[in-house]
Amino acid sequence: MDQTRALREPSQRVSTRARLMWQVSNLVEGTLTVAVLAAGLAVWDAVDLRWWMVALGIVGVAVYAGVVPQWRYLVHRWEVSETAVYTQTGWWARERRIAPMSRIQTVDYAETAIARLFGLATVTVTTASAAGALQIAGLDQERARRLVDELTLKADAVEGDAT
Repeated sequence: MDQTRALREPSQRVSTRARLMWQVSNLVEGTLTVAVLAAGLAVWDAVDLRWWMVALGIVGVAVYAGVVPQWRYLVHRWEVSETAVYTQTGWWARERRIAPMSRIQTVDYAETAIARLFGLATVTVTTASAAGALQIAGLDQERARRLVDELTLKADAVEGDAT
Protein backbone atom coordinates (compact mmCIF):
# COMPACT_ATOMS: atom_id res chain seq x y z
CA MET A 1 0.00 0.00 0.00
CA ASP A 2 1.30 3.45 -0.95
CA GLN A 3 1.79 5.62 2.15
CA THR A 4 2.06 8.93 0.24
CA ARG A 5 -0.99 11.13 -0.14
CA ALA A 6 -1.46 14.07 -2.44
CA LEU A 7 -2.07 17.43 -0.81
CA ARG A 8 -5.67 18.22 -1.74
CA GLU A 9 -7.22 21.65 -2.01
CA PRO A 10 -8.84 23.03 1.14
CA SER A 11 -12.62 22.61 1.06
CA GLN A 12 -13.93 26.12 1.85
CA ARG A 13 -14.17 29.04 -0.60
CA VAL A 14 -14.13 32.70 0.32
CA SER A 15 -17.32 34.74 -0.17
CA THR A 16 -18.50 35.25 -3.74
CA ARG A 17 -18.55 38.99 -2.96
CA ALA A 18 -14.75 38.84 -2.69
CA ARG A 19 -14.50 38.87 -6.50
CA LEU A 20 -16.28 42.22 -6.72
CA MET A 21 -14.28 43.61 -3.79
CA TRP A 22 -11.00 42.61 -5.48
CA GLN A 23 -12.20 44.13 -8.77
CA VAL A 24 -13.07 47.44 -7.12
CA SER A 25 -9.78 47.46 -5.20
CA ASN A 26 -7.78 46.77 -8.37
CA LEU A 27 -9.69 49.44 -10.32
CA VAL A 28 -9.17 52.06 -7.62
CA GLU A 29 -5.45 51.27 -7.22
CA GLY A 30 -4.85 50.99 -10.97
CA THR A 31 -6.75 54.16 -11.83
CA LEU A 32 -4.88 56.14 -9.18
CA THR A 33 -1.55 54.76 -10.44
CA VAL A 34 -2.29 55.64 -14.08
CA ALA A 35 -3.56 59.10 -13.08
CA VAL A 36 -0.50 59.88 -10.94
CA LEU A 37 1.89 58.67 -13.64
CA ALA A 38 0.08 60.61 -16.36
CA ALA A 39 -0.04 63.78 -14.24
CA GLY A 40 3.59 63.42 -13.25
CA LEU A 41 4.75 62.90 -16.81
CA ALA A 42 2.62 65.81 -18.04
CA VAL A 43 3.91 68.19 -15.35
CA TRP A 44 7.58 67.29 -15.63
CA ASP A 45 7.48 66.76 -19.38
CA ALA A 46 10.04 63.97 -18.92
CA VAL A 47 8.45 61.84 -21.63
CA ASP A 48 6.40 62.85 -24.62
CA LEU A 49 3.16 61.35 -23.32
CA ARG A 50 0.75 60.34 -26.07
CA TRP A 51 -2.99 59.79 -25.60
CA TRP A 52 -2.62 56.15 -26.59
CA MET A 53 -0.13 55.57 -23.77
CA VAL A 54 -2.72 56.63 -21.20
CA ALA A 55 -5.36 54.57 -23.04
CA LEU A 56 -3.06 51.55 -22.97
CA GLY A 57 -2.60 52.00 -19.21
CA ILE A 58 -6.37 52.21 -18.71
CA VAL A 59 -6.93 49.07 -20.79
CA GLY A 60 -4.24 47.28 -18.77
CA VAL A 61 -5.91 48.24 -15.51
CA ALA A 62 -9.32 47.13 -16.81
CA VAL A 63 -8.00 43.75 -17.96
CA TYR A 64 -6.13 43.21 -14.69
CA ALA A 65 -9.20 44.17 -12.65
CA GLY A 66 -11.42 41.92 -14.74
CA VAL A 67 -9.26 38.80 -14.88
CA VAL A 68 -7.22 38.58 -11.66
CA PRO A 69 -10.14 38.66 -9.16
CA GLN A 70 -11.91 35.86 -11.03
CA TRP A 71 -8.74 33.77 -10.97
CA ARG A 72 -8.08 34.54 -7.30
CA TYR A 73 -11.59 33.43 -6.40
CA LEU A 74 -11.07 30.09 -8.14
CA VAL A 75 -7.79 29.51 -6.26
CA HIS A 76 -8.32 31.00 -2.78
CA ARG A 77 -9.56 28.37 -0.36
CA TRP A 78 -9.29 27.57 3.32
CA GLU A 79 -10.18 24.89 5.82
CA VAL A 80 -10.01 24.34 9.57
CA SER A 81 -9.69 20.88 11.07
CA GLU A 82 -9.32 19.83 14.69
CA THR A 83 -5.54 19.99 14.33
CA ALA A 84 -4.70 22.69 11.77
CA VAL A 85 -5.60 25.69 9.62
CA TYR A 86 -5.03 25.09 5.91
CA THR A 87 -4.96 27.83 3.26
CA GLN A 88 -4.38 28.02 -0.48
CA THR A 89 -3.69 31.43 -2.03
CA GLY A 90 -2.23 33.08 -5.08
CA TRP A 91 -3.27 33.89 -8.59
CA TRP A 92 0.02 33.57 -10.45
CA ALA A 93 1.93 31.31 -8.07
CA ARG A 94 -0.03 29.11 -5.69
CA GLU A 95 0.86 28.65 -2.07
CA ARG A 96 -0.58 26.04 0.26
CA ARG A 97 0.15 26.42 3.95
CA ILE A 98 -0.82 24.43 6.99
CA ALA A 99 -0.55 25.84 10.51
CA PRO A 100 -0.96 23.35 13.37
CA MET A 101 -3.26 24.54 16.15
CA SER A 102 -0.38 24.08 18.58
CA ARG A 103 1.63 26.77 16.72
CA ILE A 104 -1.06 29.46 16.61
CA GLN A 105 0.00 32.56 18.55
CA THR A 106 -2.68 35.08 17.59
CA VAL A 107 -5.85 35.23 15.51
CA ASP A 108 -6.80 38.64 14.14
CA TYR A 109 -9.91 40.05 12.44
CA ALA A 110 -9.56 43.04 10.08
CA GLU A 111 -11.77 45.01 7.70
CA THR A 112 -10.42 47.45 5.14
CA ALA A 113 -12.65 50.32 4.03
CA ILE A 114 -13.47 48.59 0.75
CA ALA A 115 -14.04 45.21 2.45
CA ARG A 116 -16.48 46.88 4.86
CA LEU A 117 -18.52 48.15 1.87
CA PHE A 118 -18.97 44.55 0.75
CA GLY A 119 -19.54 43.10 4.23
CA LEU A 120 -16.23 41.21 4.12
CA ALA A 121 -13.25 40.75 6.42
CA THR A 122 -9.84 39.08 6.68
CA VAL A 123 -8.76 36.60 9.34
CA THR A 124 -5.01 36.46 10.00
CA VAL A 125 -3.48 33.52 11.85
CA THR A 126 -0.03 34.28 13.24
CA THR A 127 2.35 31.45 14.07
CA ALA A 128 6.01 31.14 14.94
CA SER A 129 6.74 30.31 11.30
CA ALA A 130 9.38 32.28 9.43
CA ALA A 131 7.04 32.18 6.41
CA GLY A 132 4.75 34.63 8.17
CA ALA A 133 1.06 34.67 9.01
CA LEU A 134 -1.72 32.86 7.15
CA GLN A 135 -4.45 35.11 5.81
CA ILE A 136 -7.97 34.23 4.78
CA ALA A 137 -9.20 37.29 2.91
CA GLY A 138 -12.70 37.81 1.53
CA LEU A 139 -14.74 36.11 4.24
CA ASP A 140 -18.25 37.23 5.14
CA GLN A 141 -17.90 39.38 8.29
CA GLU A 142 -20.06 37.12 10.44
CA ARG A 143 -18.25 33.98 9.23
CA ALA A 144 -14.91 35.68 9.92
CA ARG A 145 -15.95 36.55 13.49
CA ARG A 146 -17.07 32.96 14.14
CA LEU A 147 -13.80 31.67 12.66
CA VAL A 148 -11.76 33.90 14.99
CA ASP A 149 -13.69 32.52 17.97
CA GLU A 150 -13.35 28.94 16.73
CA LEU A 151 -9.61 29.18 16.13
CA THR A 152 -8.99 30.92 19.44
CA LEU A 153 -10.84 28.20 21.34
CA LYS A 154 -9.14 25.36 19.43
CA ALA A 155 -5.66 26.85 19.86
CA ASP A 156 -6.32 27.44 23.55
CA ALA A 157 -7.56 23.85 23.98
CA VAL A 158 -4.41 22.48 22.33
CA GLU A 159 -2.23 24.66 24.56
CA GLY A 160 -4.18 23.53 27.62
CA ASP A 161 -3.66 19.87 26.65
CA ALA A 162 0.11 20.43 26.38
CA THR A 163 0.47 21.72 29.94
